[in-house]
Amino acid sequence: MERLATLAGEASAQAATTVAEPPAPPAPPDLTAAAFFDVDNTMMMGASIFYFARGLAARKFFTSADLAGFVWQQVKFRIGGRENKADIKSHRERALSFVAGRTVEELTTISEEIYDELMADKIWSGTRALAQMHLDAGQRVWLVTATPIELASIISRRLGLTGALGTVAETKDGVYTGRLVGDMLHGRAKAHAVRALAAREGLNLKRCAAYSDSQNDVPMLSVVGTAVAVNPDSGLRDVARARGWEIRDFRTGRKAARIGVPSVLGAGALAGAVAAGIAYRRR
Repeated sequence: MERLATLAGEASAQAATTVAEPPAPPAPPDLTAAAFFDVDNTMMMGASIFYFARGLAARKFFTSADLAGFVWQQVKFRIGGRENKADIKSHRERALSFVAGRTVEELTTISEEIYDELMADKIWSGTRALAQMHLDAGQRVWLVTATPIELASIISRRLGLTGALGTVAETKDGVYTGRLVGDMLHGRAKAHAVRALAAREGLNLKRCAAYSDSQNDVPMLSVVGTAVAVNPDSGLRDVARARGWEIRDFRTGRKAARIGVPSVLGAGALAGAVAAGIAYRRR
């Protein structure tokens, strides 16, 4: 498992996409500091994979029954707080089977459409403001997510961020083979990806910051100088309090319960969907 996580992290850093050059920040570029943001329930309300799955189901990639299975997996995760390792292994082995033979170009086009239809209005304004704070300070801002790299890159570009690290699906001549490179970008794999990207980009991790809602991202949060819990689950809230990490909660009242909540400048195209519980199309 650790070997696969390392491979996934290295593959994600190697495949990390940088979006079109954003407008010049008001401050001089700060080349050794950056910020890393998880996506689901951190940058976006809910799970990007769920919205992606809904969009794919509408396009007949799989059945409504498969989508219902995915929702059940999400409910189990939210109640339990952690993914089951056996489930992750099973889902990884089936990952991307339903898009084998599809082209990267096709899935990228569909991802653009799904973002507009289902995700654009789900961004947490508070988290987006935190990302902008880093950009305004001349720092780069990367998304780090189990979401497929193709979709993660679109989210990053639409938000005006630097780029994205995501789960890498194997392709050959622009066509998906139905296999992953390593594993999902999840848990320890995210930490490996951040370290690999930092080495490639010349970042000083002690000057970097990371943001997440999930206890599963403690490995990533632990490799940077400043960790911030955003809309945290109960496990991450406990860890944050114990370690003195800042907590930001943009949820309110019953909404917070239903979904799961600054001085930081110095400091799962479809793998996640399957990993979260969608049965593959070819049965």
